Amino acid sequence: MSSLTTNVGCCSDSGWLSSFFKQCDTPECCSGCCSALRPRYKRLVDSIFPTNPQDGLVRNNMEKLTFYSLSSPEKLDRIGEYLAQRVARDITRHRNGNVIIAMEAMDQLLVACHAQSLNLFVESFLKMVHRLLECHEPDMQLLATSSFVKFANIEEDTPSYHRRYDFFVSKFSSLCHNNHNDPDIRNRLRFAGLKGLKGVVRKTVNDDLQVNIWDEIHMEKIIPSLLFNMQENHQSSETPDSPQEETTPWTLAENCLRELMGRVTFGHIRSVIRPVLKHLDNHELWVKSGASHVFKVIMYSIQVSFKVLSPPKKNPEEITFQEKGATKNSSFTKESKYPN
Repeated sequence: MSSLTTNVGCCSDSGWLSSFFKQCDTPECCSGCCSALRPRYKRLVDSIFPTNPQDGLVRNNMEKLTFYSLSSPEKLDRIGEYLAQRVARDITRHRNGNVIIAMEAMDQLLVACHAQSLNLFVESFLKMVHRLLECHEPDMQLLATSSFVKFANIEEDTPSYHRRYDFFVSKFSSLCHNNHNDPDIRNRLRFAGLKGLKGVVRKTVNDDLQVNIWDEIHMEKIIPSLLFNMQENHQSSETPDSPQEETTPWTLAENCLRELMGRVTFGHIRSVIRPVLKHLDNHELWVKSGASHVFKVIMYSIQVSFKVLSPPKKNPEEITFQEKGATKNSSFTKESKYPN
């Protein structure tokens, strides 16, 4: 009896039963004395976290949570909201081990569940990714990007009318320009940023209800991020017509540009080419290096039906720029700064 009084006393300091329930939100605070009074979905979520976070996700309990989510899809939004609350608390308290476990659980639930109520669950998931991307710890940013990429590869059964990806475009673009002092961390963050941009494009390009990824405001962030990483390579690939092995940020950036140009429609070609020309102008890359390779990648990747053939010149190998400071024997022309 004395032990029960002690346990109850830890969460009933303010007096009445109503405050008792509010203060008992953390399961460890009262040694399980109130666990039976908590909603089942909360108990299932709490059970996937081990006593020692280094032990990782409790697999058996995760299977129970997944089965419960599939059996009661109307609880998905509450499960997502509760996991998001736990992540926010653990980030504040620097409990990175629990954050990793929560994100792994979210990833598994996203893959397993395809109910109509998944949209509300995704909102909680994106809040968690948003929160992690705002952290200054590279490991948390890498974790968030990895989860977002997994989510981007999932085909959702129901459309979303209110979801926005503006923050993710801006944040992933900034990661592509990361200048961390450690070269390894810098490359990993740039690589993650490029993967994130690729995921945003895949998630939005074929969904008319999502943000229009071809808008100028987005292309002026995405295209310079790709070209910035491509220009890091001093030795362009010899096969601009085929994807490269994604081992470095510049090879991934080149493949991202290929995929982007392969998805662009005729009405949006201008919104992609304009930022390319601006970037080459702003960084004076027309003469230095890389410009011809960029346009080769674009022309090889664009859909065949969108290519326009012009009458052949007398000597196609000797096409010169029409602007001051251009070199001869270039492989492409730049008739004007920007397309009409």
